[in-house]
Amino acid sequence: MQHQRYFFCGVGGSGMLPLASYLKAQGHEVWGSDRAFDQGRLPAHQARIEALGIELFPQDGSGLQAASQTLVTSAAVEATIPDVAAAAQVGADQKIRAQLLSELTNSAPVSVGVAGTSGKSTTTAMLAHILTEAGKAPGVINGAGMLNSLDTNGVPLGWQSGDGPFVCEVDESDGSIALYNPSVGVVLNISEDHKTMDELIALFTGYAERSGHVVLGIDSEPVADLAKHLPAETYTTFSLQGDADFKAIGIEVEPGFVRATVRSASDSENLRLPMIGAFNVSNALAAIAAAMRLDVPLSVACAALESFGGTTRRLQKVGEGRGVTVIDDFAHNPEKIAASIGALRAQHERLMLFYQPHGYGPLKAFRTLYEEAFAQSLGADDQLYIAKPAYFGGTVTITDDAEVLVRNVGARAHYVEERDAFRARLASAQDGDAVVVMGARDDTLADFAKSLLDDLRAA
Repeated sequence: MQHQRYFFCGVGGSGMLPLASYLKAQGHEVWGSDRAFDQGRLPAHQARIEALGIELFPQDGSGLQAASQTLVTSAAVEATIPDVAAAAQVGADQKIRAQLLSELTNSAPVSVGVAGTSGKSTTTAMLAHILTEAGKAPGVINGAGMLNSLDTNGVPLGWQSGDGPFVCEVDESDGSIALYNPSVGVVLNISEDHKTMDELIALFTGYAERSGHVVLGIDSEPVADLAKHLPAETYTTFSLQGDADFKAIGIEVEPGFVRATVRSASDSENLRLPMIGAFNVSNALAAIAAAMRLDVPLSVACAALESFGGTTRRLQKVGEGRGVTVIDDFAHNPEKIAASIGALRAQHERLMLFYQPHGYGPLKAFRTLYEEAFAQSLGADDQLYIAKPAYFGGTVTITDDAEVLVRNVGARAHYVEERDAFRARLASAQDGDAVVVMGARDDTLADFAKSLLDDLRAA
């Protein structure tokens, strides 16, 4: 890609910053704005971005000064945002993040796109780590910080700069998965989230057909059905349950780890994964299968994953205080919430969950599914505290669905208008419990989890 000039609107976001940082490392000029910084939130995050050499402007249009710049936004950006208006005024091009990322993917000699409703960030990080350990020097754009990729201050990065295979997380929520044509595609699973099932099946089917080869998680029924319509030589399957090209046998859960034997058509290797949850074995199978398409031996892939550090806010252990473990988790849709709670309940005596819905719209659309996920996965002694949904401005209808969700889940659920109301409940946490902060779209949740650990240790 020739030298370009990019301005990122919302540069501090978990999807935007890795792409902006990668392009900066590749020698492009990069500027940005973020209303979180204008509002005085996340000052340490702002300082880290500036340390990368990315000049920050207020989100008032002042950073868009020339037609030679390209404005990069999310798909949901509103035309009334000053940066968008300023770009139009100076004649600058505008691209959504997915357009730019798909151009990098499609132009790479070898690329891997990791897609699916759940597990994308973790699987992308697993694959990045395997390829790095195998000496493949991947370039990586992920949607979460990777704990094996740290900056000089020990902060996890969501990107890597390398001249090997290009690996990225591919999002379906805005339909932009339709832009990607990777050498190797991965479809982990398909479940209803953001779009109807019919829309999702059409998007993922098109993605699988456009991929040079596709790795399919057939434990997900819609993915198994998708496979029936593809030529056999164009895909590879993985499963924890049934017959597949890659399968995990004898899964054993132990504190902080999960073990299994990984079998392919011609080989088998032991896997000791330093994570919790059987679903992470499924993610590992996907990463291993994709890596082997890039000529990484099964033995090398399994050995690499034994030192996998995980990803930020994906069942991330923040620390322990007073015998209580604090966990920070990105789970935000019903399927992810149920999976995370199931994994945590296998490790801890009791759960105290703080859940902040990631938006008024998603909660309203899928509230019944959230009710089922919490009601069926929580233990009898677990306690759930639900906050008002994340909201940072813009046009959205404010509803009382969080309060309705609490009423319908029952006695184990409580509504907390402010975070300090949950903080006050820490006094009831006991040895062996886990305090879990859960939710998406709000980067201050990670800081909140750290502050809860500080409170526990101080007590």
